[in-house]
Amino acid sequence: MHPAMLSSNAPGGRVRCNICQWRCRIAPGKAGVCKMYHNKEGTLYNMNYALVSSVAADPIEKKPLFHFHPGSLCFSLGSWGCNFHCQGCQNWQISCVDAVNIGRISQEISPQEAIRKARMTNCQGISWTYNEPAIWFEYTLDSAKLARDNNLYTVYVTNGYMTPEALDTIGPYLDAWRVDVKGFSDAFYRKLAGIIRWRGILEVTRRAKEKWGMHVEVVTNIIPTMNDDDQQLCGIAQWIKSELGELTPWHVTRFYPQHDMTELPPTPVSTLEHAANIGHKAGLKFVYLGNVPGHNQENTTCYSCGRLVIRRLGYNTEADSLNGSKCPFCGVELNLKIGGGRHD
Repeated sequence: MHPAMLSSNAPGGRVRCNICQWRCRIAPGKAGVCKMYHNKEGTLYNMNYALVSSVAADPIEKKPLFHFHPGSLCFSLGSWGCNFHCQGCQNWQISCVDAVNIGRISQEISPQEAIRKARMTNCQGISWTYNEPAIWFEYTLDSAKLARDNNLYTVYVTNGYMTPEALDTIGPYLDAWRVDVKGFSDAFYRKLAGIIRWRGILEVTRRAKEKWGMHVEVVTNIIPTMNDDDQQLCGIAQWIKSELGELTPWHVTRFYPQHDMTELPPTPVSTLEHAANIGHKAGLKFVYLGNVPGHNQENTTCYSCGRLVIRRLGYNTEADSLNGSKCPFCGVELNLKIGGGRHD
């Protein structure tokens, strides 16, 4: 157990958790929605500090982040549990668990050891991914501080449901915010994950960019019959354009049936191409297709001169001509983060 950082007392011995936007009021002996924050005799504890379910030296493109240190390796760590319970979760084996038995099936990797392993595997940065990073918030914060001291970039791969105060606590130590905007309607978020106040995701994401200067990329996993309608896709694209800027990458990715959605088919590639067209019509300069290896819309092409800037095939990246954030051929801004993190 590790003491939680962001909590407040509530009536009846309850404790309010202020890590994510559920703001669970947790009774003594009980856990919050994520199952990783427990009320022990009136004090809130995190139950998965340093308990790792998954670890790998991943290409940064796997997050996916296409405009952030392209071609680099990122030391990637996941834990257990989630504050969303999405019907089609791709990582349900680690997300749909509670804290009772995770100790015996986990690796224990301290923040100091995570930094050492990142160095040993020739990674330029560290990311918290695979499950929602906010639900081992204290661990990610401690690790991010050490990463900054060791000149490693830092990445949150997140559903974006963190509270503003949690974001402001870790904000000085995060370089990239790779966020899921899963859909753009109350009905969709309620059906997919039981979330009713999903617009808080948009507010926190805008805050990550505007207040903390994080590099932001957005992912939408397009699920047939659920979020593949033009109204939702247009809503996402227009929001990215107006609130994050036209150079913000939008990844529209192919759904594959998992968990409680095995009755649905994989997303047709034509649906992804249609979504990309919607993004371009909304004014976005960079819309990428995901989970479709070999598609030409994995590549980064300059919107001004039309030249190929970054070639991708799966997680293999060719970006030899890059020098800074601009097109190497015509000089327009491409929103590329190359070399050191934003604090360098």
